[in-house]
Amino acid sequence: MNTTNESTSIYNRISHSWLSAIIFAIAICVAAWMLSSAWRKTHYMAETIKVTGLAEKNFVSDLIVWSGSFSRRMMSMQEAFAALKRDADAIQKYLISKGVSQKEIVFSSVNINKEYKNTYDKNGQVASSIFDGYTLTQSVNIESKDVDKIETMSREVTELINNGIEFNSSEPRYYYTNLAQLKLEMLSAATADAKNRADRIAKNAGGSLGSLRNAAMGIFQISGQNSNEEYSYGGNFNTSSKNKTASITARLEFGID
Repeated sequence: MNTTNESTSIYNRISHSWLSAIIFAIAICVAAWMLSSAWRKTHYMAETIKVTGLAEKNFVSDLIVWSGSFSRRMMSMQEAFAALKRDADAIQKYLISKGVSQKEIVFSSVNINKEYKNTYDKNGQVASSIFDGYTLTQSVNIESKDVDKIETMSREVTELINNGIEFNSSEPRYYYTNLAQLKLEMLSAATADAKNRADRIAKNAGGSLGSLRNAAMGIFQISGQNSNEEYSYGGNFNTSSKNKTASITARLEFGID
């Protein structure tokens, strides 16, 4: 009876030993597979090329926006308004004489300000405010695709001062109406430039370019041609120059075969 129990005990110990060995072996295999997989993944991710492509293009603005303002100051609002109306009629006649289309000329509403003149006491404090008339101001705006004509007119419009009109001319602003299409074309060129750079790097390193893993558009900038404008993180958008330079970057990441 004791012999049978002892045999059973030995058998159980051997069985447990084999089971433990099998479990231990499986654990080693799993751990090795996980380590191998992690190494392959890290190695795979490390073998990449990151490049930035650039595209630039010069272009000429095809839309100009210009504005000017004029004012009258009188004690009577009615007289000031009548004088301002005469000025507006004279300005419109002048602009049309310069070849500007009447539909391109837009006058704003009239802005009215009451003016006061202060009197001061011997201590320099305001003693009273005396009404000193009304100042009426109006602006005129032009938006046109005839850039050269409006540009020339904006330089000559101060001739109105000779007619007794208190006129202030603003600097023209220049835009490009097909900017969306230009941006797409330049993005395509920047992407091609980035791919070409990556391909050269891979070949020089003795490998070949693999599949594209990531792509992102960089900063889109518009600056005046031959200017020293600084690039900004959000992208410049020049409106003061008729002749402009657009630039865009594209960031690509490739695998290496």
